[in-house]
Amino acid sequence: MTVTRRILTLTVNGETREVLVWPYQTLLEVLREELGLTGTKEGCGSGDCGCCTVLLDDQPVTSCLVLALQAAGRRVRTIEGLASGDHLDPLQEAFAQHGALQCGFCIPGAIVMARALLNENPHPTDEEIRWWLAGNLCRCTGYTKWVEAIRAVSAADQGGSPATGGERQ
Repeated sequence: MTVTRRILTLTVNGETREVLVWPYQTLLEVLREELGLTGTKEGCGSGDCGCCTVLLDDQPVTSCLVLALQAAGRRVRTIEGLASGDHLDPLQEAFAQHGALQCGFCIPGAIVMARALLNENPHPTDEEIRWWLAGNLCRCTGYTKWVEAIRAVSAADQGGSPATGGERQ
């Protein structure tokens, strides 16, 4: 049996893309190596660290465990696709403003996971935030700054000030 490359058509960050892939290539490999979207990181290759989290049809997945061909005809959103033109996603801004960045390796996956959380639940509790981020491992932070950044975006969405945790001044 001869293994041949196949044409994969999918929508990545709002743009329809066609790429020639091997049947065994992961979505992570295609995003990074074929499409040049290197914001999504490979940390473990076994789905344990969350560094490669992307949104597949608006649901978070570890792209190292998804075969690229499983994404055929579907929508993929990466860390690069969260920004709108020159404007960062509020989560990207909040992570920077709250010092939730250390080495930065795990941050893309954590921000994508946080975006999935806020899309599903715009006003999560700290416990819900921590539960959603449980699959995103970081060796540099204590996760407190992550929670603060996500809480600030949630508070801003409620009409409060991000600095005050949602209380109006």
